[in-house]
Amino acid sequence: MAIPDHARTNFDTLLRAASDGNLALLECLDAATREPRYVLCAVSRSEDEYVFTPFGHLADGNPYEAYLPPGSDDPTGFIASSAT
Repeated sequence: MAIPDHARTNFDTLLRAASDGNLALLECLDAATREPRYVLCAVSRSEDEYVFTPFGHLADGNPYEAYLPPGSDDPTGFIASSAT
């Protein structure tokens, strides 16, 4: 499965922000659940104000349990967890 262009563009922007020292971790509230989230943001300036562009939040708990990696035998599939 190919990574879409918009995701690559956002990742490149995030890398540039980190390289330039313009990356921040903000505590925000999830818009749907109102639970705290720790959000990675690129920081820029617009006139006299800072602009924080959110890119994603850090996984709660164990991130290895939150995601399924791509399968090496099938690039369009994912490795399913053995735990059900």
